[in-house]
Amino acid sequence: MKTFCALVLALGLTLSLAACGGKTASEEPPTAPEREESAPPVEVVVFAAASLTESLQQIAQRYAAVAPNVTLTFNFDSSGTLKTQIQEGAACDLFLSAGQKQMDQLDASASPDVNTEQLDFVDSASRVDLLENRVVLAVPEKNPKNIRSFDDMAKGLLGGTILMAVGNSDVPVGQYTQKILNYYDLDETALSGVLTYGSNVKEVTTQIFEGSVDCGVVYCTDAFSAGLTAVDSATAEMCGRVIYPAAVLKTSTHAEAARAFLTYLTGADAMAIFEAVGFSAP
Repeated sequence: MKTFCALVLALGLTLSLAACGGKTASEEPPTAPEREESAPPVEVVVFAAASLTESLQQIAQRYAAVAPNVTLTFNFDSSGTLKTQIQEGAACDLFLSAGQKQMDQLDASASPDVNTEQLDFVDSASRVDLLENRVVLAVPEKNPKNIRSFDDMAKGLLGGTILMAVGNSDVPVGQYTQKILNYYDLDETALSGVLTYGSNVKEVTTQIFEGSVDCGVVYCTDAFSAGLTAVDSATAEMCGRVIYPAAVLKTSTHAEAARAFLTYLTGADAMAIFEAVGFSAP
């Protein structure tokens, strides 16, 4: 009798679920993560400016929950170095530059005055201005030379009383620095004894952090990440706006996955991480 009652109850429950439009456990569709995990694995290679290192590594951890089948492989360096590597055939799906120039040099739709080699690597339809940064004057701990502004920097350089770290001329932070020196009518070639160089912004940041220089020009985001004191910010009049473009490359072997990650980077979750270190939407 007990067995018969149990069968009746089970049958009644099944019929009740069916009448309400419900499904039995065996009929439930897989959850979203299960569907994504069943997708074939994909590796997306991202070439990104060194100043994006900390932000993108944090974003990658969150993106793993969104697209568990996607492995993000990062190559962080100066935008100039990354541009050269792409031009020379390095495998890359998505390029994030710290300056428009390096992206333009790979984009067939850009001005031929910039894309002088008529290179055609960038999928122009995917290209977006992703972020804006600021160029700052940063000093080491305790600020031994009491540098408080770009005006102080200019006086110190002209008088030969300070040593300043800057980026090489082929990297965006170095190019912004050159504009600042020009703004103050300072000849970089005449300052060779008071300038030291870094091949990317992280090298400049390290020199400031270690106290081997009296100040240096970096992005506000790198100053923040390294715990440096930024004593002054450059205006647009001094060096222009600092815009980070991003684009999928025509040579990408996983363009769809690269576009999906780029879309995620423009969303609220990723932007919150960018903004936490000092980036902003353009």
